[in-house]
Amino acid sequence: MKKRSIKNSVKAKYMLGMVVDAIGSGMYLPLSLLYFHHVTGLSLTRVGAIMTTAAVISLVSNPVAGVLIDRFGARTVVVGGYLLRAAGFCVYPLVDNGGVMFAAVLVVAFGDMAYPPSIQSFVAEIVRGRERDELLAAQRSLRNAGLGAGGLLAGAVLALDSDTAYHVIVLGAAAGYLAAAACMRSIPTARDGAPAGPRTTRAGGYRLVVRNRPFLALSLLNIPTAFGYMVLSVSLPVYLTQELDAADSLVGVLYAVNTAGIALLQIPVTRALVRFRRTRAVSAGAGIFALSFLVYAALSTLSDHTVLLVGVFGATALFTVGELLHGATASALVAGAAPEETRGRHMAVYQLSWAVPIALAPAVLTALLSVSATGMWLLLAAGVTVSAVGALALERRLPEAAVHPLAPKEPDTAKPSGEPLREERDEGLVR
Repeated sequence: MKKRSIKNSVKAKYMLGMVVDAIGSGMYLPLSLLYFHHVTGLSLTRVGAIMTTAAVISLVSNPVAGVLIDRFGARTVVVGGYLLRAAGFCVYPLVDNGGVMFAAVLVVAFGDMAYPPSIQSFVAEIVRGRERDELLAAQRSLRNAGLGAGGLLAGAVLALDSDTAYHVIVLGAAAGYLAAAACMRSIPTARDGAPAGPRTTRAGGYRLVVRNRPFLALSLLNIPTAFGYMVLSVSLPVYLTQELDAADSLVGVLYAVNTAGIALLQIPVTRALVRFRRTRAVSAGAGIFALSFLVYAALSTLSDHTVLLVGVFGATALFTVGELLHGATASALVAGAAPEETRGRHMAVYQLSWAVPIALAPAVLTALLSVSATGMWLLLAAGVTVSAVGALALERRLPEAAVHPLAPKEPDTAKPSGEPLREERDEGLVR
């Protein structure tokens, strides 16, 4: 009973940190371009170029974060990243030109880039098995709700129509990061009872990740899916308004449908999925992404407005289902597949399969749209289909505890990375 109480306390602190982080981020993210345009007077094009440049340069912090995680623990890097971003946001009200803006944005970008591998490694440290899937599902659900709440708060503040309102928003986001850092710092980990100082890790560094062929394949297979995730924010708005002559307001409605679906359904869906192999849930999610892209492609052949609307909402519903199956489960699969001693480096490599597509998606997807909208959707569908088939092909080469949420223990990290670790399990337990 005491052990369960401690676990519940850890989860509660973690989720509280996620909520205050998301609310702060939700206040600022929709207004990032507008904020610097407003306070500096720079054109939106120049502001966008500065922010993109900082994001690309910050990619170097990803492998550095992996080393720091393995040396000092994921919690230390998570907290450090929050503090770095809070410091950057506190400088934002002082920005008055492009040079100062670039310096401040770069600091925040370094913190942003270090966050994904550190937070996923941290989750892997504090929960295991099906609890990992459930915590990641709760995280996705509450983060969506928190981002929405933050957006509403920002709207209320901006209704005051003053320069002070913009500064309140960025300082509110900084306060959210500080509160999240305090929550995460209070969560105990296995390192708390260990001797002070950096941890000794297995020699080899990133060469171990390269030699871990199944994990490397899993990361590469995520690239088409990462591009697929970007369609709601990049491709779909342009496709609907330019190719299908739909109203601009429809874009916001579809985004709200997707966000609400994740917020409301991610937890129950993930709880149901723990009976199945993670690789199969991930594959099913990618397959449904492909189906949604095919439906989007078919919309260009429709002329009836009512049928078109039904098709748009149907495709978006399919996309949301794909996210529900893929999102939290894929994170748990990857965290389980990374050997504990070098988990930070492994997670940093995996996160590059998200970071690079996210950075390239605006340019790549808009270029494909300009050539052929239908061709873009078909190419995306083909890419995620490869990801779906590849996840199934890797099933027997990944660690048993990564594939099966109900596996009795984590993989033996003393075994060489990349070797097949799992044996056949009773088909009646996990399908």
